[in-house]
Amino acid sequence: MNLILLGAPGAGKGTQAEVISNALSIPQISTGNMLREAVRNGTEYGVKAKAAMDAGALVSDDIVIGILKERIAQDDCKNGFILDGFPRSVPQAEALDEMGVKIDKVIEIFVPDETIQARVSGRRVCEMCGATYHIQYKPSKVEGVCDKCGGKTIIRKDDEPQTVLDRLATYHKTTEPLKAYYEKQGKLETVIGQEEVADTTALTLKAVGVK
Repeated sequence: MNLILLGAPGAGKGTQAEVISNALSIPQISTGNMLREAVRNGTEYGVKAKAAMDAGALVSDDIVIGILKERIAQDDCKNGFILDGFPRSVPQAEALDEMGVKIDKVIEIFVPDETIQARVSGRRVCEMCGATYHIQYKPSKVEGVCDKCGGKTIIRKDDEPQTVLDRLATYHKTTEPLKAYYEKQGKLETVIGQEEVADTTALTLKAVGVK
């Protein structure tokens, strides 16, 4: 089964991609990892991607999709794959279709913006040992102090409220239109994110046919 996972930043899409990957024994393919691997291996499109990155330019969609086609031709994708982080826009989805990459189902993990903001902006990380906390769901015993090493817990730049709002705005403008695109093809299925990760996981596995 060839899948695409959609979801706003902070919706827990990556966790669910990992769950599906384990359940169906198919690889989870993220754009960043795929690009780095292609560059490292010196593939045809990897060389083109490296040239673009060395020049400080964005890697074009046709190169990314070329790398994707190289990646899904590998043996571990013979029973399917999960695309996590691509496509990010309707033009990328159209290019994917034009290049003959077959997608069976698109799973959207839906979590309201307010919930995402509360989840993400409440995260804290120890600047010394990297231990993670959440002021609501997993607080440290002493606010601002790591339980493990006594280091200071901080908000990462990516988790700052304004950063979260900016990333959500970009998602709604650029990526969310993919829902309508794949709904027209009859491939979209929406999973409503639950308070407990395990409950979201159960719904996600049901959506891909795992009982």
